[in-house]
Amino acid sequence: MTSTRERQRAAARARLEREMAERAAKARKRRQTQAIVGAAAVLVLVVAGTVWLATSLGGDDKKQNTAGGDGFSQCAYTEVPKEGRSKQVKDVGLPTAQQANKGTQTMTIDTNLGPITAKIDRGKVPCTAGSFTHLASKGFFDNTKCHRLVTEGIKVLQCGDPSASGKGWRETDGTGGPSYNLAEENLPTDKRPPYPEGVIAMANSGQQGSTGSQFFIVYGDSQLDPNYTVLGTITGGMDLVKQVAAAGDDGAFAQQAGGGHPKKEIVINKLSMSDIQGG
Repeated sequence: MTSTRERQRAAARARLEREMAERAAKARKRRQTQAIVGAAAVLVLVVAGTVWLATSLGGDDKKQNTAGGDGFSQCAYTEVPKEGRSKQVKDVGLPTAQQANKGTQTMTIDTNLGPITAKIDRGKVPCTAGSFTHLASKGFFDNTKCHRLVTEGIKVLQCGDPSASGKGWRETDGTGGPSYNLAEENLPTDKRPPYPEGVIAMANSGQQGSTGSQFFIVYGDSQLDPNYTVLGTITGGMDLVKQVAAAGDDGAFAQQAGGGHPKKEIVINKLSMSDIQGG
């Protein structure tokens, strides 16, 4: 018959063996879990890498096939939600996302005072030039008036508001535009002055990505912050703009952005964009 001490030793060995067995089982389970997680992580990385590679290569091929090779940019024209549009917004659809980024175009603004022309370099403003070409093709600017003139501080004549038409155009608040916006391009951050005489540039609301249809012609060097897309350069008709400037403005926007409606009316009978040259 075993002694009490021997029975205690046997019970202690049994407990130790059970504890060791439990620890070994937990260790095996932990290693299995880690192995599964590790394998899953590797699989995720492999799949992600494959998807990235396929997307990168496939995306390039798709872009080239859609664009027909080099010489095109992918432009983002952001539609303004219908519930957020004012009555000054004119909906003429969206331009094509793929836009040529080579060659030049001539903008012709046929006004009641005579023609104003500008040269636009597609290499610098592919998306803005594409927008203007689209708007011009829809007659967006036709029969509208240049609604704002500034003669102090900066020297600009602003146009391109579709609500500045008809007998009540002088009541326009200057907020009209198309049903989409686009990002700014070709900002003159390294130019002094950033907007010299002869530049035609795009107006915006002061927020990034708020460029629409309104543009301004600079008829005297202007120290504006370089936040506005330089669309192109005036090549003819600057004398007409200076005639309008010489007549002054009515101060309608003096408390807001400055200036007012031109006292000498200038009406855009038609704005057109030529085919791309040298592309």
